[in-house]
Formats: sequence, structure tokens, C-alpha cells
Amino acid sequence: MTVTYEEMKAQFKRILMKKGFTEEGAEDAAALFAQNSLCGKFSHGLNRFPRVVRYLDEGTIDPHVVPTTEISLGAYERWNGHRGFGPLNAKLAMDRACTLAKQYGIGIVALGNNNHWMRGGSYGFQAADNGCIGICWSNTCPNMPAWGGKDRKIGNNPLIFAVPRANGRHVVVDCAVSQFSYGKIEEYRLSGKQLPIPGGYDENGSLTTDPAQIEKTWRVLPMGYWKGSGISIALDLIATILTNGNSVHTVGTFDGEVGLSQVMIAIDPAKGNTPEQTEAIVNAIVEDVKSSIPVTEGGEVRYPGEQEARNIENFSKNGIPVVEEIWNSILAM
Repeated sequence: MTVTYEEMKAQFKRILMKKGFTEEGAEDAAALFAQNSLCGKFSHGLNRFPRVVRYLDEGTIDPHVVPTTEISLGAYERWNGHRGFGPLNAKLAMDRACTLAKQYGIGIVALGNNNHWMRGGSYGFQAADNGCIGICWSNTCPNMPAWGGKDRKIGNNPLIFAVPRANGRHVVVDCAVSQFSYGKIEEYRLSGKQLPIPGGYDENGSLTTDPAQIEKTWRVLPMGYWKGSGISIALDLIATILTNGNSVHTVGTFDGEVGLSQVMIAIDPAKGNTPEQTEAIVNAIVEDVKSSIPVTEGGEVRYPGEQEARNIENFSKNGIPVVEEIWNSILAM
């Protein structure tokens, strides 16, 4: 089953307006969710939307609050998100980081006390669309054991790097520091598929490719084992310091994954290079990577963000594939 981007966005907007959003806020938020599905990131688009509606119904997310600036020090600002709607707050923060980058060469907005931002890659693409290099990350609730431990102490804190290209086919790395994000694990379970490689632990403490077993234990595997564990801890430390907000440990004491600490960094390459120089550097590296000899005959090596660009082209033409059960639940809201 497929639906058009416009149809999906219209349904999201209709529901969000009924939940208290202004028309402008509902339009922007609906576009973020629909764009995630258009990119093929269903786990943070349609599949995640019902959970956000539940948070709105429970009062966990207040659609009326807006972030405020607590500290302004030139290229660095600290914001308080007041547990507002995470994606819109994050969009505003990256917009501001890009504005600061155009002025100072670099802009940093540390956004504390914000709710889940859904798909971190959205803000990487946002920076790249503004001609900026984007770096951003968020902490999470404790949902992963530190390397060598059994209990969940660290987060699968998503980390994003984005490099702009003039043709809009930006290079964007968007990854949790777990082997698979919980959204991706949920996506595999809903599709009735096993993970391609072990992504966490089952109830017996053994590594497994079964997404349902991992969701039972909440023990996901850090990417790179001890390396992913270390990166997770470092990201949490830096975000908590810059925001003076909530650490992974503190977030774990809340009822739901709320009040997160997020960092948005934008860098304007035009301060040091001409647009032609930057484009030549990026294209040369991408083309070299693309010239790799594939492991499998007829295979292909892709650069980060390439599949998203293909999905947008394909789904814009042929419709966005949806899980019928979830789509029907949206129509019934």
C-alpha cells in the first residue's frame, strides 16, 4: 500500500491541529514527519507518529511552548526547549546555528530540556540545504549497556554529520551509536524480518538478530562494541555540559524520553573556500568512493545520504509505502 507525500502530510496536519498546534506549527511538524517517510526513514515518520500523538494526549508534550535563549555568547547560544515539541524546537535551533555560522563562520546552539527530535538526519539536511556543514547529536534515555556491563546505563545517542552539495544530493551520516536504533529495530519487527547481523541481546543474555527479543530486553548492542560505548559517553558529557541540561542518567528518571540535551553545530565553508572549491573537494571524494570495487558482483558502493535521495525521487513518483495497519490508525484519529 502506498500514499502520496501530500496526503500523508495533510493527515498529520489535521491531527496535530486537533491536538492544539497552530496551523503554522502543524504544517511544519507534519512536513517533518512526512519528509522522514519520503526519505525512507519510516521508523521516524509514519511509524513514530502514533507515539507522538500519545505523548500529546498524555500531556508529555506541550504544543504551545517555544524555546527561550538562556545564554548568548556570539557564535554560541544556550537554549531551553521547555519540553516543547522536539522536532520544531530542533529545527529552530539549527536555523539559528546556520545564521550564526553565516556571521561568525561557526554557530553552536545547545538545546536543553527538549523532547525527542524524531530523525536527527533532518537537521543535517537542513544545515546542508543552507550551504553549511552540519554536526548535531542528542542524548536519549539509558537504553544500552556500557561495554562490559549488563544493565542499561548509556544512550544510543544519535550523531549526524552533513556536508552540502550544490545539486542537493548532500552527504549525510545519520546514525545511532548502537548497532541499530530502536526505530530501525521496530521497523524490522513490523516488517516481520530478522536483523542482518546481531543487534542486541535476548532474555538469555545471548546476541540475537530477532528484533522482538531485543525489544523485550532493551539491551541493544553498541556499534563497534567498546568504541560505540565510549562515543556514547562522550556525546552525553558534552551535550550535558553545553546545555547545562539533563544527562542520560537523569533522563532515565523521567516518565518517558523527554527533557533531552541536544547540540546543533553549523559551519559555513564559504568563509574559507569558494563554492567551487568546496564542490570540487566533495565531488572528488564522493567519486573516488563510488569507484570502489564492489564485494559482490553487480553490487554498488553508496555514499551516505545517497539512498535517501533515491527514495525521495522514487516515492515522489510512485507513492510512499506504508504499513496498512498504522496508516488506518492515522485515518481513524
